[in-house]
Amino acid sequence: MSWMKSRRLHYLLAITALFFGLMVTLRAIFHFGFSEVSGNPDYTSSTVWNAWGIGLRFDLRLALLMMLPLAALAWFPRFNLLTSAAMRFVAHTYLLLALLLLVLTHFLDMGHYAYLGVRLNVTALRFLQDTAISTQMVWESYPVVWITLAWFALTGLTFWVALILERKLLQRPATRIGKGQIAIGFVICFILFFFAILGRVSNINFANPIPLRWSEAFLSGDKALGALGLNPVLYFYDTTLIPASPYDKETVTRYYPLIAEYLGIDPAQRKDLNFDRRVEIQPHKLDTSQPPNVVFVMLESLGASRVGAYGTPFDPTPNLDSIAEQGWFFPNFYVPVTGTAKTIWATFTGIPDVAPTESASRNPLISHQRMVLNGFKGYRKFYFVGGNASWANINGLVQQSIDGLELYEEGDWKAPNVDVWGISDLELFRESHEILDAVPSDQPFFAFIQTAGNHRPFTIPANNGDFERRDVAEDKLAANGFRSNAQYNAVRLLDYNIGEYMKMARTSDYFDNTLFVFFGDHNNRITTLPHMVPAMEKLGLESNHVPHMIYAPKLLEPRVIDDVVGLVDVMPTVAGLAGLEYHNTTLGRDFQIPAAEGERASFLVLQEGPQPVYGAITKDWFVRMNHDGSNATLHKLDEEDPFKDYAEQQPEIFQQLFELARGQYETARYMFYDNVDDK
Repeated sequence: MSWMKSRRLHYLLAITALFFGLMVTLRAIFHFGFSEVSGNPDYTSSTVWNAWGIGLRFDLRLALLMMLPLAALAWFPRFNLLTSAAMRFVAHTYLLLALLLLVLTHFLDMGHYAYLGVRLNVTALRFLQDTAISTQMVWESYPVVWITLAWFALTGLTFWVALILERKLLQRPATRIGKGQIAIGFVICFILFFFAILGRVSNINFANPIPLRWSEAFLSGDKALGALGLNPVLYFYDTTLIPASPYDKETVTRYYPLIAEYLGIDPAQRKDLNFDRRVEIQPHKLDTSQPPNVVFVMLESLGASRVGAYGTPFDPTPNLDSIAEQGWFFPNFYVPVTGTAKTIWATFTGIPDVAPTESASRNPLISHQRMVLNGFKGYRKFYFVGGNASWANINGLVQQSIDGLELYEEGDWKAPNVDVWGISDLELFRESHEILDAVPSDQPFFAFIQTAGNHRPFTIPANNGDFERRDVAEDKLAANGFRSNAQYNAVRLLDYNIGEYMKMARTSDYFDNTLFVFFGDHNNRITTLPHMVPAMEKLGLESNHVPHMIYAPKLLEPRVIDDVVGLVDVMPTVAGLAGLEYHNTTLGRDFQIPAAEGERASFLVLQEGPQPVYGAITKDWFVRMNHDGSNATLHKLDEEDPFKDYAEQQPEIFQQLFELARGQYETARYMFYDNVDDK
């Protein structure tokens, strides 16, 4: 094949190999000179090689990205690296600058790791705020002259090799290549480039290809192995997406007394922004002979306005309605922020995800969080998702933060994928149940099952039990919260699958001693909601208002909890029911412990972004405001005109909810970083 004799192709491959080889050399220096993994018998060769494998894929990605400008210069139509001295000068200038920055970044990264034990990230820019002190510290702490000489020497050696490669490969006699051969070569090279940039060659969903991400370096949960698997240039870039000032400590300090009271922190412990409280075994714990199992079921895109128990017509959710009737039913339950990744974050961390742009799970600086779930001592812990868990870096969050987690995702299931979200929910329930049913009866477990079917493209699998589609007149659906029959039947399918899972579970040994915790992650687009109070639709609260039930017919008597409960409260509440002692360092509270504010209030965000609109809600009232507390208004939920402002008529309610909302928003931003587990 004549296309393989291309001078430019050989040159670009050689330059890519040179970049890659340089980074492999620098990775080896980091490994043997700075990483705690080197020579440590606690790390097996397989785990170390796995970290290296991830790191090498990052290195190859960066090598290819660095090669692209040279590829453009090589293939310009008339003036290119073969024909133009000017283009070669541009290429040489680019190569020298790129190599200088590449080696410098790796050297800075090694120094940063030696000093702080973490890879170079955007927080290092804080040292530029006082350059005189920082420069003196560096000069006194490191052999700056020798490091600088090594930087120039390694850069110069690599640049010299690059010039030799250019001379040997670009200045040799040309080989004539036909247009057909060029086309074949382009397709093959593009495919290879695609997989190399993606960083994976297996378990790829081509409808939604997910590239290798920094979180996958931390799947072992070990910080040293995770650090070994990173590429400092790419990692530093990822962290530049984080706001320069992620929180306002002065404002957090001002609201600390209020939030400490809200969380029930012992007055003797209220100092230095301490949010850690030791929660003892509660008198309302379940009376069981052994610790109860816990199964969380996240109901994808299911808002309260679509569930029959909340007044929705057309009987879309008979199984969930039955669970609500026979279990604990929470008619006033809210997620703090909409979005699946943000819901998962809040569920496990107990902190509302008020990240200004993407979800907090995508921030590599805060992906190792302290969690109430780690207080479930002696429990096996499972996370079941039908698709790829690296989406939104969820795998990095849960694997780093949850002790001993067993993660099952795309590629681990026997069933085939049905759409972009992986296997069907019914198969997810079936295979998850098989795993849980095999756990010995004296071994308690926690399981999180993440459904996905009630989400576009609203796939109804060809083989999904005896589920049958049912259509309703589109105008009737539109008048009652549904946008289409596809959406209506997706809700019905989710409910059907819940019913099928309950049938399976009832035949198991674990059913009688298990708390089944159901909750929606957010609502999706709605139309009109005549069956809800006006504020849900008019003020946009329906996006945060989701179903929540706790079902355990052998352990709990049916109960309706009218108080407002938030998603961050679920894990502490379940820990209280399980009779556990645990540390809580976040904003979640066991709802069965009386609330300091009297009538319970919950924080929520109505509009996301760098300047969000947020507020605090009770069973009857809602305060909303801009990010800085401006334009604050008080609204009555059942008021016919929900936009009416009651702030002047109800100043005490307004002020209490205003302060709680401001305090929780500022505290949540601070807690992202304060709650990081440095172990």
